Amino acid sequence: MSEAIHLPEPRAKAAEQLAGRYMALWNEPDADRRRRMIVELWTEDGSQILQPPREMREIAASRGIGLAATLEARGHSELEARATASYEHWVGSEGLSFRGRDDAERLGDVVKFQWDAVTNEGKTAAVGLNVLFLAADGRIERNYTFVDGA
Repeated sequence: MSEAIHLPEPRAKAAEQLAGRYMALWNEPDADRRRRMIVELWTEDGSQILQPPREMREIAASRGIGLAATLEARGHSELEARATASYEHWVGSEGLSFRGRDDAERLGDVVKFQWDAVTNEGKTAAVGLNVLFLAADGRIERNYTFVDGA
């Protein structure tokens, strides 16, 4: 007699779930819950490297400044500060919410997905791409985020 083989959850489903949990973090109003979500999502020394919108990059690169505008948060406390500031500004003050595009894909230890920042009226205010490099336990080691205006 043969026994049924139980295959692990398909990678596509796991990538979608990870992307969903990631997006939920940026919309989460409760600070304690955000903190727990960060610990669940990122390794202890995990990082988010953010390429800000084009306007910010152009100002940083302008004559007399000559910098690359890249923002990095490393470790749970910096990630928490980043998520809190993002929530307070974009969700709390600007009234935006973040939503994934249901296009998450996984290849090896990398997950990528796109998202939108939308107004209460449903207008897209910004778009982004996330590329996540995962640790062996499935948590995020490095998170590259590219943001652009709509």
